[in-house]
Amino acid sequence: MSVNRAPDLTTDPIPHHGRIVRSRFEPAWWLPGPHLQTLWPSLIRTRPSLDLTARRIELNDGDFIDLAIGAPAGPRVLVIHGLEGNLDSHYAGTLLKTLESAGFQPVFMHLRGCSSEPNRLDRVYHSGASEDLAEVLGQLAEDPQGMPLAAIGFSLGANLLLKYLGEHREPLVRAGIAISVPFVLRDSMLRLDRGPSRIYRRYLLDKLRANLRRKFADRPLPLDADLDAIRDFNQFDELVTAPLNGFEGVFDYYNRSSCRPFLERIVTPTLIIQAEDDPFMYPTTVPWEHELGPGVTLELADHGGHVGFVAGALPWRPVYWLEERILEFLGQIRSAEI
Repeated sequence: MSVNRAPDLTTDPIPHHGRIVRSRFEPAWWLPGPHLQTLWPSLIRTRPSLDLTARRIELNDGDFIDLAIGAPAGPRVLVIHGLEGNLDSHYAGTLLKTLESAGFQPVFMHLRGCSSEPNRLDRVYHSGASEDLAEVLGQLAEDPQGMPLAAIGFSLGANLLLKYLGEHREPLVRAGIAISVPFVLRDSMLRLDRGPSRIYRRYLLDKLRANLRRKFADRPLPLDADLDAIRDFNQFDELVTAPLNGFEGVFDYYNRSSCRPFLERIVTPTLIIQAEDDPFMYPTTVPWEHELGPGVTLELADHGGHVGFVAGALPWRPVYWLEERILEFLGQIRSAEI
């Protein structure tokens, strides 16, 4: 796949839309189905030891976001985690190590309240908080190295990244990679209420409740909500996410924060990697080709689960294909910059 610069909106004719292509990913035969693909790396994959430097970004509203930065090996690449993710997420530390080994400097962005210290304000991170990403990228762009070569978002972080890229005519990053994107948040809420996907709902809600209790351990919770009575994401987002972040309710939050309406505006070279069997969403959640902006290539795989994409012929020698594909795309972007 060729990767070119984004078109100059003032002089170049703008292509009508992006494209959808079939992914080359072939799942491991010993991990059939979306749930094994999703759960294997989370439960089995060894987390590496990391030597990272902490940096705190002070935000304009008085809050902060913590970064963890790898060795200065080359162009910087920002990594944004998913819902209740952190450096211990199965895709995080391993990707940071892979990026360093390939000659990039990884920069891991903890969303508000997801680092070792709760954030200061009552508001919490959420799927549409692209203004936080904009501030982080703005401060990174002021460094001597200039703006990052690319940003990589996983799940919630992928939604946030795509929303940001669609909102800005001149984003402060040269390329984007979005993996396992919840394009329509209401779809994800409904999907996680069905069948085996409810195991992810229960796990994530437990983590969200624990994080809220940690955050408000030394001050009153400013909500009229019984956290233990919340059973699904519709309730959680109605009673917690929406009021803490200034939304009028759950559907105002979903409508304003879902990235799908922003995709058509993206001109930055952007790779989306998506599995049609993702247990966090429906196949119909995936956008049509005419909805993609001219910078976007959506690679669709038949299988892969949610941030899974495990290949390889032998169970004791799994191939984590996502990292190979990410490095391939970054290499193309880097070559185009030279």
